[in-house]
Amino acid sequence: MATCNLFIPSRRLFLGTAAFGAAVALQPHRALAEDLVRSPKLTEGPFYPNKLPLDTDNDLLVINDGQVTTEGEIVHLGGKLLDKNGIPLKNTTIEIWQVDAHGVYLHSRDSDGKKDKQDKLFQGFGRFTTGTSGAYYFRTVKPVAYSGRTPHIHVKIKRAGKEILTTQIFVRGEKLNKTDREYNGIRDEKQRDNVTVAFEPIKDSKAGELAANFDVVLGITPEEK
Repeated sequence: MATCNLFIPSRRLFLGTAAFGAAVALQPHRALAEDLVRSPKLTEGPFYPNKLPLDTDNDLLVINDGQVTTEGEIVHLGGKLLDKNGIPLKNTTIEIWQVDAHGVYLHSRDSDGKKDKQDKLFQGFGRFTTGTSGAYYFRTVKPVAYSGRTPHIHVKIKRAGKEILTTQIFVRGEKLNKTDREYNGIRDEKQRDNVTVAFEPIKDSKAGELAANFDVVLGITPEEK
């Protein structure tokens, strides 16, 4: 795995401008309610962080201020949180967590036995709370496979202190999807397609960065908002 070594001059500036600019550049969300498919509920798995990192923001590549030295392919992940009618949801929190480039989770049951492999500079977990547009954005790395699982990113949605949905993002075109029990457990083809996301190269990116767009469609009504 190549090591990314990009200096971030101002973390506040990155989170306030560049991050949101990248999110806007991603594919537009689907606006028509009749085209929306509810995102499937999937297992949280055993490795939701049992000890949160020092930093829990939406940039998983930098812990506090510093340099990007995380290993892996940089991904700009964004989209919108929508209700079942396609209306954006504000004041809703989205969390993601995933393995690092060596297949290690930020959880003592996984990392304690793999300390020699773990990328300690990868945040491993992040959260973002939506505004009026319902948009969210994360900078992370492309997920990798590990024993028994195809590459994926875990996603949890919370609103007013209540967990609404836990799901996963899968990589479109990944051969291991065919044998992944969780992926193939999604019986509805449209729901499976909803969580199968293209990780596409960003034009003119000198660092070989990728963009991925995932709209989370929640099965709640306007009255529940």
